[in-house]
Amino acid sequence: MIDASLASFERDVLEASRDVPVVVDFWAPWCGPCRALGPLLEKLERESGGRWKLVKVNSDDNPELSAQFGARSIPFVVAFVDGRPVSSFLGAQPEGAIRAFLEKLVPDPSELELRRARAALAGGQVKLAEDHLRNAIALDPSNDAARLDMVAILVDRGDQAGAREQWALLSPNAPQSSAYATMAARLDAAERAATLPAAGELARRIEADPGNLAARLDLAEVHIANREFASALEQLLEIVARDRAFGDDIGRRKMIAVFDMAAGQPDLVSEFRRRLSALLF
Repeated sequence: MIDASLASFERDVLEASRDVPVVVDFWAPWCGPCRALGPLLEKLERESGGRWKLVKVNSDDNPELSAQFGARSIPFVVAFVDGRPVSSFLGAQPEGAIRAFLEKLVPDPSELELRRARAALAGGQVKLAEDHLRNAIALDPSNDAARLDMVAILVDRGDQAGAREQWALLSPNAPQSSAYATMAARLDAAERAATLPAAGELARRIEADPGNLAARLDLAEVHIANREFASALEQLLEIVARDRAFGDDIGRRKMIAVFDMAAGQPDLVSEFRRRLSALLF
């Protein structure tokens, strides 16, 4: 448990809640119910083993924070996750009610490992991320989000066999994930690219015969496998321009899949969406 002020709130609550949920107890020394609730929250935090963090804010000393988060009456408890308030309760509550509040708030251990993996990936620490993902999967083999992230790491590494092994272990619910279709396209492209000629050879075939749409599709697959999305989209757009029906409209369909893969490059996606629309309409 720590005490926070206006000056430390961003660090102690908003930033900290990106690692674990933070429960903020707005209280005051004169508040009788606060004196009952505070020790109970502190006990539950000790029991949690670090799964959540308790921060106390003295409302008398920090009226700006109390006003900002609507603490018009105290004790007032607000839970923060990923830098934003997600739930709250007002007044002293029985221990059972507080435990139920915390159970909804605190992710299970597998989800915590997944969060740590994604934070490591965001920081470029791929090996550390992989370790956390393996922990997440070991704790919960049905954690499809963790397994899909592992597939992505293995595909990036060029380990298609390992990626396919993880893919085969996805649960029946995996197709409902928003990342499923995108990852399926990436894995298929990586496996296909491993059997194709080098990009330079495919480029020479296209130069010799610009209407060779099969070579253009193969080159797009190689670019997708290498995450060279702009180059892949150029080839796929050319396929659509030359023969919309080629491969049962494969050019357009694969462009849509690449748009999802390249979501981190919004300007690129916007440009090619516009160019594709101009061709189709």
